[in-house]
Amino acid sequence: MDAAIAEGRKYGIRVMVMLIGAPGWANGGKEWNWTPTVPQDFADFAGAAARRWPGVRHWMIWSEPSKAQNFQPLDEDRNRPLRGFRLRGPQKYAQILDTSYAALKSVNPRNLVIGGNTFTLGTIRPRWYIPALKLPNGRRPRMDLYGHNPFTLREPDLKQKPFPGGYADFSDLDTLAVWVDKAFPRKKGKQLKLFLSEFSLPTDHANYEFNFFVDRKTQARWLTKALRITRDWTRIYTFGYLSLYDDAELPGGDQVERGLITRDGTHKPGYDAFKRG
Repeated sequence: MDAAIAEGRKYGIRVMVMLIGAPGWANGGKEWNWTPTVPQDFADFAGAAARRWPGVRHWMIWSEPSKAQNFQPLDEDRNRPLRGFRLRGPQKYAQILDTSYAALKSVNPRNLVIGGNTFTLGTIRPRWYIPALKLPNGRRPRMDLYGHNPFTLREPDLKQKPFPGGYADFSDLDTLAVWVDKAFPRKKGKQLKLFLSEFSLPTDHANYEFNFFVDRKTQARWLTKALRITRDWTRIYTFGYLSLYDDAELPGGDQVERGLITRDGTHKPGYDAFKRG
């Protein structure tokens, strides 16, 4: 972390730090993806991290907590509003988010807290996860930016019809913004902006992680469209691509060629598209 933040400063990169997971002593001896028993324990760590790296201003609280692999406890939504015990996952996350917000702001009021952090699909789909983000007292957790990873099977275009079933890919970001505004109402012009930290377009062949891939020219074209939307629509705070290089080769050949640069250092057309912004 020290080295990464120093390198970022050297090259003028604003670093975002994501805090995720809990050690066994904090979550009753469970796996890392289980919520801490006491939300303040997570918040104390967030505050300590902010004091350790005072130059960092962007803090993401957990990644994709709407996915069971990333966050527990979490119950399947069955494509409907959450009720009863199914609310416990979003509520547990809301407590971590809100207490961490207070801790990070106490260290420096200029710190920006990224919350929500849903993605296209999820054990609980964005349509139902967002309204369920409440504290036990019914109050909404505090955050400065709403995080979402808008992976997509189609060319980014906000004019496309929304995916059915409560999903939200890149072309559904305007619909996602409506869901966010309804759950977290603010004055017009002050709405939560969207922090898009992860977006990938795997190329060349089928892979173990995604159920699709595109050719390299399509990767570049779709990236160009996504970046144009990012520039033109003020609701998007930032747009991140995952990742710079293709993954390491696997014995079965089903590695993810997600990068803008191949393993041998060749720039794909997507590299130039992203560089142009």
